[in-house]
Amino acid sequence: MKSDSEMQKAAQFKFGLIAPVIQDTYPDESISAYCRRVSEKPVVLPDGRVLQYKAKTLEKWISSYRRGGIDALTYRRRKDLGSTRVIPVSAEEEIYRLKKEYPRLNATQIRERLIEEGCLPSNVSLSSVQRYIKRNGLRGAALVSMKDRKAFEETYFGAMWQADTCYLPCLNEGGKKRRCYLIMILDDHSRMIVGGQIFYQDNAYNLQTVLHNAVETYGIPNKLYCDNGAPYRNDQLAMICSSIGTVLLHTAVRDGASKGKVERNFRTMKERWLYGLDFAQIGSLKELNDLMSEYIRRHNTTVHSVTKEAPLTRYTKTNDRVRKPKSREWLDECFCNRITRNVRRDSTVIIDTVMYDVPFEFIGQKVEIRYLPQKMDMAYILNNGKRYDLKKTNKNENARTKRQNAMTIDYSRTGKGEINV
Repeated sequence: MKSDSEMQKAAQFKFGLIAPVIQDTYPDESISAYCRRVSEKPVVLPDGRVLQYKAKTLEKWISSYRRGGIDALTYRRRKDLGSTRVIPVSAEEEIYRLKKEYPRLNATQIRERLIEEGCLPSNVSLSSVQRYIKRNGLRGAALVSMKDRKAFEETYFGAMWQADTCYLPCLNEGGKKRRCYLIMILDDHSRMIVGGQIFYQDNAYNLQTVLHNAVETYGIPNKLYCDNGAPYRNDQLAMICSSIGTVLLHTAVRDGASKGKVERNFRTMKERWLYGLDFAQIGSLKELNDLMSEYIRRHNTTVHSVTKEAPLTRYTKTNDRVRKPKSREWLDECFCNRITRNVRRDSTVIIDTVMYDVPFEFIGQKVEIRYLPQKMDMAYILNNGKRYDLKKTNKNENARTKRQNAMTIDYSRTGKGEINV
């Protein structure tokens, strides 16, 4: 039985095959012709198997996606029997992050650190961690070898966006010094910054916020190109991209040069903006983000040294090809994180250390929860196509509710107390 992660990867693989049709970028004379051409060659599945799909199968996937989005490509079993992963997804993300930031760490050091932090069960063997590192090309600290690279540029706005994180100096806010992280998204064709915001944490939620705002403002990109850091390489981002019709691409491990445009943009940002700031005079993250917004405005309206045009000018020439979100509600739905939780005996679930009440009929069951991290009041359980809203647990309110239904003793009467039910 396939795990949830395996089923999601299978759905994302199917989307990758039909993406040119969904994005209306296929070169063939018709959709049928495209499906026939793709079906002529075998493909390698995520699990390593090699299959050759029929054209009718591809056409069925296209129809399913247009009708129900990425969910329609995901096989749903009636009973979730579960499938224990040797290395949890959260631990995989930490391994990627550690090897990126500290490439000389070996498997033994990584395993011990993850166990201490509670990310990895202590019964996971060292050999399992070693195999994972080897299988994903994370071994060694050698520099990326020289590769045959050629300059490239997409032909229109929205064909591909590049995303990355830049470390900024620490900011002293409220008497506490905290590291700042700039998450930025750049359009490959126009060099326009479509998203840029500074946070105190470099995590998946913050990346999703920047991407959501960019898509809402500028439309849906055909491809999103980013590195292998934990915020960028996770199941949630992959499902979000598949839901909106975007192909998610990752660079080779430790190959930052393949994202030349966004890396060069960071260098320009530091030279023209960052190095001129006095962080001691900036009192809050909001103030720093206001300054960043002004820099982005200047960047987008200044003639670029390579294209000889302002990014905004290039954007206006070809932005008619960008697909637009169907609605704000549709976009929010596509960006929902999807997790499974076991409902506890007190009819609650835990999401990011916060407790939420769920309908009592789900006690003891494993449920699928969807939520926007920045709008947790809209979180809900999806069960057989129906939505059941979650509510943040208020123990004081719950206690009052229980007392109203509980047995009470009336001491106002003379003599012995009378019990009221």
